[in-house]
Amino acid sequence: MIQGRNGASDAAGYPPGGPSGDVYEWYQRGVKLLADGSPAAAAALLERAAEAEPESHSIREALARAQFNSRRYTEAAGSFRLIVDANPTEDYAYYGLGMALWRTGDIEAAQEPLAMAVAMRPLRHYVSALTQVRATLRAREA
Repeated sequence: MIQGRNGASDAAGYPPGGPSGDVYEWYQRGVKLLADGSPAAAAALLERAAEAEPESHSIREALARAQFNSRRYTEAAGSFRLIVDANPTEDYAYYGLGMALWRTGDIEAAQEPLAMAVAMRPLRHYVSALTQVRATLRAREA
């Protein structure tokens, strides 16, 4: 836990006023934490960065990935949805939204964004996720 000069820290472990450095440094550290397997710590730092730069696509995507990898699927879906709303041509954001919705248990809602991702870019993992969601829905109907 990072402590301030007086020993105090906030809930995320940052000194009062937030982490040191500027928004770009927060983003860089958050991405590194995510890559190093610390998604919860990455999410805490990236949330600060997103508050400071709410229109940044890079920050928002990294935050969504950190939230997803921290099993905060509802929050990840919200972050991915913000990206989709701002830029409807982002296939990865549709994929992330679909995966996050799937993990929340809203399999029916997951189908549309996954289908959009596949339509935009038929990557193997996009197609696989959509196939699994559709198979689950068919099995529920039967």
